[in-house]
Amino acid sequence: MTTERERRFPGPRRGQLIFAVVFVLFSAFLLSQVPSETRWVAKTGFFAQPRFWPATGIGAMFVLGALYLIKLPWHRFQAADWIEARKWASALEYAAWFMGYVFVVPIVGYLPTTMVFVPALAWRLGYRSRKMILISIAFAIVTVIIFKSFLSVKIPGGMLYEYLPGAIRSFFILNL
Repeated sequence: MTTERERRFPGPRRGQLIFAVVFVLFSAFLLSQVPSETRWVAKTGFFAQPRFWPATGIGAMFVLGALYLIKLPWHRFQAADWIEARKWASALEYAAWFMGYVFVVPIVGYLPTTMVFVPALAWRLGYRSRKMILISIAFAIVTVIIFKSFLSVKIPGGMLYEYLPGAIRSFFILNL
């Protein structure tokens, strides 16, 4: 049964409790890492200590997150909370795509990997017409040319390039 305070809450309810709990737990984890990740330097002013400002910021994250959690008018998870959390988690799919791309580039090479991942992502985003797939392939090629040739970004050649004949292998490693 909802209380008067819960009924009068002006904002959307869905996902706030999950956000607050995750925020407090994450900031508590970060706060526990401050002693091992920063240090206290002798003969240095209090406010100039390398540990002071990170600890202050993360401590404020924890305290303010805990106050937010305490001040929420409800403390029970509902179905809408889990639906909202699934929407948030769907963004992690694109992080997985990116990590897959990062792991495949050193094996297959920049150009072939880009020419596979860009159309695959276009397909995943709903651009399924032949025209859009061809545009995504052209975009992949132009991106590789701009990054490797004009911007001279040093991306290691793929391990598969090692099996190409000498001159072609050098060209692929340097340009593709």
